[in-house]
Amino acid sequence: MPAAASGDPDGRVLAPFGRRRGEVVANEPSGRYRIISAVDASGPMPAAGQFYMLAAAERWGGDGGRPFLPRAFSVAAAERSDDGARLSFLLEDVGPGTGRLAELGAGEGLMLTGPLGRPFSPPRDLNPAAAGAILVGGGVGLAPLAIWRRALAARGVPERTLLGFRDREHAGGHELFRCSEVRVASEDGHAGHRGYVTDLLERMLGGDSAATAVVYACGPPAMLEAVRLLCAELEVAAELAMEAPMACGFGACFGCAVPLAAGGYMRLCVDGPVVNAADVETALVAGAGRR
Repeated sequence: MPAAASGDPDGRVLAPFGRRRGEVVANEPSGRYRIISAVDASGPMPAAGQFYMLAAAERWGGDGGRPFLPRAFSVAAAERSDDGARLSFLLEDVGPGTGRLAELGAGEGLMLTGPLGRPFSPPRDLNPAAAGAILVGGGVGLAPLAIWRRALAARGVPERTLLGFRDREHAGGHELFRCSEVRVASEDGHAGHRGYVTDLLERMLGGDSAATAVVYACGPPAMLEAVRLLCAELEVAAELAMEAPMACGFGACFGCAVPLAAGGYMRLCVDGPVVNAADVETALVAGAGRR
């Protein structure tokens, strides 16, 4: 069974020291993406919004020596089992690291470090008048919202989900939600609203009282910046699950520093990846998505 969860006052589950080997139990296609599931026999259950540093146990480095370092991925699902915690991750093959992870088969080893980072906050911690939650996701950014939706449902918190896709080929990961209350936008018009997912968010916030809304978003930097600006304009509480290049996951390398609205920087791996939208100067992080 997985280890008992330990944490700190902000709700994060703390990672055990070092990295450990998990076993891949499934690798399923989902549009252009892959959903990789592995059993973590000894680690704790993560909180929604946390991430793991992942590497293949074998053939990590390839003929040219890349990738050198593990890759950061938000957990998309976590379920308890007799063998430990079954963790699922949504990824796209866009480089040497994701390419190797995308080809992992059942029985192969997946090296895990985590769970890491700050998780999502309950809606009423962000807005005492919150009536529920609005989830806004795009691309592989659907992952942390999928586990967060399940956590909200378990607590009886009403939620509405808005998902955006570039085109039919990239319309993957939606099966992680397993619910009917999902509104979709696609830039090529193959499903739902033709346009951006932020169009749907703007309509929803315009039809509701912004005073009782809380938004949670994860997706490409341009999408997150649009969400940040819209929520700032309407004075809506929001949290963003952001991505930045990470080498360590523990705050030692400062590769994931992002600017704060009040000046200075934060390290996204330890002060995020979930951040209050009002705290950051911009969500346009250079280098995000290169793996």
